[in-house]
Amino acid sequence: MYIILVYDIGEKRVGKMLKLCRRYVDWIQNSVFEGEISEVQLKTLIQQAREIMDEETDSLIIFISRQEKWLEKQVVGSERSTLDKFL
Repeated sequence: MYIILVYDIGEKRVGKMLKLCRRYVDWIQNSVFEGEISEVQLKTLIQQAREIMDEETDSLIIFISRQEKWLEKQVVGSERSTLDKFL
């Protein structure tokens, strides 16, 4: 599956959340990530994110699509991070 993940996390926890999300999907800008992820990986990511978050004040939003080809992306202005991958 292909996801877009965004979070709004308290300043004290944002570094931990950034490191967690970068292990699973690609960083796009600030608190925005996208990429292919398995269902098991997504469940693990959510479980680990809950351990970092204060669910009373923080939020994690995940948009799920079957594949990247079903998602049209338009960037206006400068894209902060390209998704070049080295094999």
